Amino acid sequence: MGSREISGSEHELPLFETKEAKLGKLGYRLFAGSIFVNICLIWVYRATHIPGISSLSLGVDEELGVPKRWVWIGLLLSEVWFGLYWILTQSIRWNNIKRYTFKDRLSLRYGENLPGVDIFVCTADPTIEPPTLVINTVLSVMAYGYPPDKLSVYLSDDGGSELTFYALYEASIFSRHWIPFCKEFKVEPRSPAAYFAQVSDPPPSLKNQSIKDWLTTKRLYEDMKNRIEAAIKLGKVSEEIKKQHKGFSEWTPEITKCDHQTILQILIHGRDASSVDTDGNQLPTLVYLAREKRTQHSHNFKAGAINALLRVSSEISSGQMVLSVDCDMYSNDSKALKDALCFFMDEKKGYDIAFVQCPQNFNNVTKSDLYANGFRVINNVEMTGLDGFGGSIYSGTGCFHRRETICGRKFTEDYRENWNREIDPIKAKRSITELENASKVLADCTYEENTQWGNEMGLKYGCPVEDVITGLAIQCRGWNSVYFDPERKCFLGVAPVTLDQALIQYKRWSEGLFQIFLSKYCPFTYGYGKIKLGLQMGYCIYCLWPPNSFPTIFYLVVPSLCFLNGIPLFPKMSSLWFLPFAYVFGATSLYSLYEALSVGDTITEWWNLHRIWVFRRLTSFLFSFVDTVIRQLGFSQTTFVITPKVVDDEVLKRYENEMLEFGNTSPMFAIISTVAVLNLVMLLGGLVRSVIIGGGIWVLESLISQFILCGLTVLVNVPVYEALFFRKDNGAIPFSAMVTSIVLASLACLIPIS
Repeated sequence: MGSREISGSEHELPLFETKEAKLGKLGYRLFAGSIFVNICLIWVYRATHIPGISSLSLGVDEELGVPKRWVWIGLLLSEVWFGLYWILTQSIRWNNIKRYTFKDRLSLRYGENLPGVDIFVCTADPTIEPPTLVINTVLSVMAYGYPPDKLSVYLSDDGGSELTFYALYEASIFSRHWIPFCKEFKVEPRSPAAYFAQVSDPPPSLKNQSIKDWLTTKRLYEDMKNRIEAAIKLGKVSEEIKKQHKGFSEWTPEITKCDHQTILQILIHGRDASSVDTDGNQLPTLVYLAREKRTQHSHNFKAGAINALLRVSSEISSGQMVLSVDCDMYSNDSKALKDALCFFMDEKKGYDIAFVQCPQNFNNVTKSDLYANGFRVINNVEMTGLDGFGGSIYSGTGCFHRRETICGRKFTEDYRENWNREIDPIKAKRSITELENASKVLADCTYEENTQWGNEMGLKYGCPVEDVITGLAIQCRGWNSVYFDPERKCFLGVAPVTLDQALIQYKRWSEGLFQIFLSKYCPFTYGYGKIKLGLQMGYCIYCLWPPNSFPTIFYLVVPSLCFLNGIPLFPKMSSLWFLPFAYVFGATSLYSLYEALSVGDTITEWWNLHRIWVFRRLTSFLFSFVDTVIRQLGFSQTTFVITPKVVDDEVLKRYENEMLEFGNTSPMFAIISTVAVLNLVMLLGGLVRSVIIGGGIWVLESLISQFILCGLTVLVNVPVYEALFFRKDNGAIPFSAMVTSIVLASLACLIPIS
């Protein structure tokens, strides 16, 4: 069905609108200004009261003791860093906006005359990313409410697994039932696993035949799932099944994950007359790709997989739009494609938009968001603030691209997309075998040699966060981007369910982001004159995560040691210098709470968020800083760590009960438990020394800031103490790790501070 005739006035109506977020700009800017003034006063106090140099009084009770100069200078440097970093964070709170689309206008204007869309789903390891998880994502995007002749889905299997191919083969058969089922029963979400988990029985409004159809489809899904899981448990595909499709012949005993030829199979060819569902309607194209891998050639991780998909898809379907999703991020809204097109196809404001980024959301976040996976503040405040400066960060999944921009095209003012472009008629007449043969060479491991792929074309190589650096490069070529966060989430995925997984994930992200800052792509230099200063600052908030570890460790350790020894580091309460410290700490904490509550978090979620940020700074950011420096010195190479999507039932139960999962002797846990034990000892020892031995509660007047800091650190670490001393389950901190933390905390007490 084509678009109907519409009047000129209707044609001029925008397909999307932009509104300022509901934040009082003037009020917030006055508030931020007051914070900045007091930060400057803190800097002045530290710089003008250095022990042994300044003739001014410290503003502390010097009879209790004077700290060594290195302690004071360490605090000065930490506070300078915190202040400068706070200034960076203001860029994403200065100009927040919200986007809204008008899909009805898009439908009236274009009908089904819409551009082709190629959807890329990436997986790399069937043991970490189960094939049943992968095909649920594939089925959810195959069932988009979009013309099937314009829709093509590609699965990149970097694990080169016969089991993953088998799962996709089963999904290609089941899709003939699933897609018409989704249309008939208006299914949302269109991932079978997610839908049947939410709706276990037929809706009561259905009639007899409809109930039978509903139950039949559910049974077909469960049968398919059982067959796939049986093959996974067996570790191979049976010979009987292998006879059902020629693609299985590609797997020979010599094939390994890191050494195999290109395996490309078109399981459903949308232009084939026989590729129809049970209602006789055309199906989307479905393609399996395991690009060639050889041990002597670098494969460039996910970036290399996406670039191979870009080339292969250009030969088979050549959709003008490209959507990339992680294998665990299923589509939660069947209309999301049309939402994205509202931005690209708007006649007046859409011509310079390169990509539309949707936020990462998860369907397994606990009630109180134990590991801070909800991202509400990031999604609703920080990303909307970046969008206000004309750019969203490309975060790898849930992102809609113009094919031309991701392939390297620069923006020019006269650029206009031809949305009516048809596929090459010569390619359209090719058979499946001809298309497969022509496309395979594009995924060979030597194809990119002496080309611009990985540099000026496609995703960039050499960085663990290839998506972020690619998005920055696209924006610096003159394009804008959009952040879109509708009420119904476009995609839902699986969040880490153990502390180890959560910290390692942030370690990988922060390492890649810090590498960007230290490279030629540093937003302040590479983006100078190309993107707005606010966007440059916004990028650097994340690029500078790792250096935050050192001032955080200093602030969580040294003031507590001084508290134990009765040495004040902050002005006493009766001093005027105490006011800037109290105001900055109190005001920023209260605003942080207000910000969290305003986006839907509870007080408990806000507290958990702060705990996890402390853990990230102590561990993820520290290790990422060290690893990045080692890599910059040439002693190591970039690696890519996949976050596991499979955990055992005991771990999952503890996660659902919101118990922090330790259970091993990870160096990260050693740092966390050492800081926790140290502060507990310092708090108790400091109270005994100051109140009982020191002469009374009045002594705390000079140590109140350190008492509060140490006390809050202890409160944040209450779950750590439970895991150290009270819990007996497998998720507790092992005895050897407990002994290590106690020894390290004891050694820290010997540090000379006065």
